[in-house]
Amino acid sequence: MKPKLFEEMGFAKIDQHRAERCGSPEAVFCEGKTATQVAQIVERMNQGAYNILATRADAEMFAAVKKLVPEAEYHETAKLIIVRKEKLTPDSDRFILVLTAGTSDIPVAEEAALTAELMGHRVERVFDVGVAGIHRLFAQEEKIRSANVIIVAAGMEGALASVVGGLVNKPVIALPTSVGYGASFEGLAALLGMLNSCAAGIAVVNIDNGFGAGRLAGMINSMR
Repeated sequence: MKPKLFEEMGFAKIDQHRAERCGSPEAVFCEGKTATQVAQIVERMNQGAYNILATRADAEMFAAVKKLVPEAEYHETAKLIIVRKEKLTPDSDRFILVLTAGTSDIPVAEEAALTAELMGHRVERVFDVGVAGIHRLFAQEEKIRSANVIIVAAGMEGALASVVGGLVNKPVIALPTSVGYGASFEGLAALLGMLNSCAAGIAVVNIDNGFGAGRLAGMINSMR
């Protein structure tokens, strides 16, 4: 008999096999779902052995989840619901560094940081070190060079990723955010700026995709 690879819920199909295929369980993208749907999905996933991560969740969704899964946590800044089921020990010799250009980039950066932490990685954070005051970045040079993987969250023109990429010999994951005035086009300017970076060794994820950046950073940090 073939193993059960997904569970049918009518409005959703839970990918129970993803952790075995990809090394990390399926995450729940909450945006566009009802609070009831999110709660029922998390409740069903809670029957398994893996950590649960629900992204783009609001307070109403969390309230519905909390009724069915009392141990659930809500991280309001990152809009994440987390249920911790695994005891994972971070590698003390390797850490992921999350940098933001500005304070306004923190919500997306926190989504990335918490995603990587839930995967069992040590994550450090340095906020508000954008190019408008680049001396703030240089004051963190020792920590930047010590990191194994670096996530750079930036809006506006997204220049911070290029600067960091030119300083280190570590992989840099550029995370464009939708922060900025009109001509930033809700993150498109930062995305294009990062894609056109002249610094080598930079990978770029989609606008505001903190989950994707955290997941990729965790995969890189796990490699030997």
